[in-house]
Formats: sequence, structure tokens, C-alpha cells
Amino acid sequence: MKIIIAGAGEVGFHLAKLLSYESQEITLIDTKKDSLGYAAEHLDIRTIKGDATSISILRDARIDTAALFIAVTSSETTNITACVLAKQLGAKRTIARISNTEFIDNKETVGFSKFGIDELISPESLAASEIGLLLNQYGFNDTYEFEDGALTMLGLRLSRTATFVDKTVKEAAEIYPELNFIPIAIQRLGTQYTIIPRGDTIFKEGDKVVFMTSKGGDDELFKLSGKVKVAIKNVMILGGSQIGFQTAKDLCSSKFNVKLVESRRGKAEELAEDVPNALVICGDGRNVDILDEENISDMDAFIAVTGNSETNIMSCLLAKSKGVKKTIALVENMDYYQLSQSIGIDTLINKKLLAANNIFRYIRKGEVVAMTKLTNMNAELLEFVVKPKSKITNKVIKDVKFPKSAIIGGVIRDGKGSIPLGSFKIQPGDRVVVCCLPRSISEVERFFS
Repeated sequence: MKIIIAGAGEVGFHLAKLLSYESQEITLIDTKKDSLGYAAEHLDIRTIKGDATSISILRDARIDTAALFIAVTSSETTNITACVLAKQLGAKRTIARISNTEFIDNKETVGFSKFGIDELISPESLAASEIGLLLNQYGFNDTYEFEDGALTMLGLRLSRTATFVDKTVKEAAEIYPELNFIPIAIQRLGTQYTIIPRGDTIFKEGDKVVFMTSKGGDDELFKLSGKVKVAIKNVMILGGSQIGFQTAKDLCSSKFNVKLVESRRGKAEELAEDVPNALVICGDGRNVDILDEENISDMDAFIAVTGNSETNIMSCLLAKSKGVKKTIALVENMDYYQLSQSIGIDTLINKKLLAANNIFRYIRKGEVVAMTKLTNMNAELLEFVVKPKSKITNKVIKDVKFPKSAIIGGVIRDGKGSIPLGSFKIQPGDRVVVCCLPRSISEVERFFS
């Protein structure tokens, strides 16, 4: 597949990196020579220096042969314009990165597809949604919903009080036969290896385990994991960025008590008008005295989304030292993102990685409708729609010769999610969620193509 990416920033570079591993034909366009030089040096791709809104540059990139054009520069206007031009010049599908979430809210009304833009991606909106999901699934470090919660992916680290520690997956299933969840990936403490669990895989203390659950499975998982579920009600947000604003707005509508700390007076006043149900405080969130005055120790969650990664990390560590149960930090630097919990913060999120993962599903074979990469684990979750002529259609799961490095985690049928056992029969129209290691993706895709 020929794919052209406009923008060699972190989103564009990360996408190009993921796609080049897939042996796709990638062309990367950017106005900055340094960014292109780094990409060309580290990736097997073609680079073109120039403006993505230039017709001659797009023609030089052979836009008329492109199956997909992705505009992810830092300029929303450039991305929209480039996509419109790309479509007119022959690109089959276009995706534009935008920052104005109003465009997504009114996508159908405006009809962006008529202009030549097939999909809109907002990293800020994706980050706000991720934060909301993490707060609703308190106690879990990684979350991802399929079909509005019909199935949910949840990740946690096993404590010694977890009831299934030192038991095999098969033993745990026999002891708790009515459970609505299944383990789909495990990373042993202190290692970088990802295991796709089989029946004889043993749960160990300190394991990071990713589960797939149907509705109600999260509560069961809480009880068995040895964690105490505490409702999150009081939330403090540091930073009045687009993500901070969107998160505060979403949380207030979900009846959370929100305090929003913003250092710029003009911005704070603006936020107070735009989010009237939140208590907006004008002050420096790095100041311990201000946080103490605002009773940070009474907060159930602390979310740091300023434009500075170091500020976000340090303020979350401070909040943790004050007894805040859940901390979430926005980080721009991908190197920080890899640290995850090792620095003592519950969850680190990177809006560019969220955007890249969201876009990545469009290049998958078969009817892939959702995709996410597991945080700090070498595995992917893919959601396929089963076609009438797919190889897996009308097959019983135990008879499907799936690779050992892949597992069917759940099936959504008629809007209802279920954790399928070996006797479950796959039918046309089913939405099947698969967890697999990168080496088995191509093999898995063939079952659904």
C-alpha cells in the first residue's frame, strides 16, 4: 500500500516508523530538513522537502497512486487544505489531524467528506477521552473500550493479594467459571517480553496483565486482583490547555467535582466562563502551598496536562506524596512515555501516540474497525468485522488454527460483548477482538480478509 504522510513531527515520525515495519511504501513530506534527515536515517522511507499544500510537491510524491494520505502537521489549516488537494489529485483516502474539536462534533453536519476529507483526528480529544475512561476504571493503568463499552481492555499489575497469583490460566478459569474476563497479554516484572497467555501460563506476583472484559467483568476483576475499589469524585486538573478544558468539560457533565488550576489569568477567566461547573483557580500548580490551600490531599485524582512534560511528572509525584489515589500525566517526550509506572505515576499518556495508533488501523487488511497498541508492551489489539467469506466464518474457536502468539479476546454480536470459550462459533457480522504480537499480525489478518 502506498501511503503519503505530511508532517515529520512526532505523530508523523511514529506513524512512518510503524508503517515502515509493515513493509508499506511510505513517503514523508515536511518543510524541515532536519526532521526529514532524521527520519530518512532511521527508517526505510522516501522523504520530500516541501509544503504539503503545494500541488507540485504532491505530484512529486505521486499522490495519484496513493491509497492513503495522512496530514499530521502542527497546522490544522495546512492539514485540511492538503487533504482537500490530495483527494482532488487522486488519493483514495485522506485523514486530517485537527485541534478544533468542534469539527469532529459537527462532522456529519458540515460534511467534510464532500470536501475530500474522509476522517478527522484530534489528539486533544483522544487524550481527553482516554483520561475520562481511566478515571471511570480507577485501579487500572491501561484502558480501551470497544463499541461503547461492550468490551473493555483493562491492564493492571498483580499484587501478592490477587487470588489467582501462582495459578495457571486454566486453574483460575476452573475455580471461577462464571467470570466475564480473560487475560490476553502478560509482561513479567523486570522484563520487556510480552506473553500471549495459554492455559498453562502461570500468573505471578508483579505481572502486568492485560484483560479483556465484558460488562460487569471490571468489578469481578477488582475483587480478584486484591485491589480495593474507591469511587473517584474529586478531581484536580493542572493546566488549562485544550486537553485540560475538554477533560474538565467532560468530567463536569459526568458529575465529577472538578478544580482546574491555570497560571495565566486571562486564560483562567476564560475557562471559568466556558466551564461554569468547575472551580477555576488562577495560580502556579507547581507551588506546593497553592496545592495545599486547595486541599490536594482531599482529591481522588490529579491530572497534569500542561504543555511541559517535566512539570506534569513532578506535580503528579507531588500529588502522589500527598495521598492522591490516581495520578495521570500528559507527556510529549516519547522517552518519558516508556518509563510508565516505574517513576511512581499511575498513568502517562501521550496524545501523539494516541493519534498515531488511531490512524494506524486504516492500513490494516480485513475489516479492521479499531486498533490500539498496548502501553509498553509489544502487542496490538485489533477489532475485525467478520465477512461472510472470511476464513474464520462459521468456525468454532477451538478449531481455528490461530498462531500461538495471538488470542481471541472477545466477540461483539448485536451490540453485546462476550468472552468466548472454545465452543463459541464465529458468525458473519461478528466483531472479533484479537490480541497478537507483531510477528503474527499478517497471519491473523488472513483469517478475516
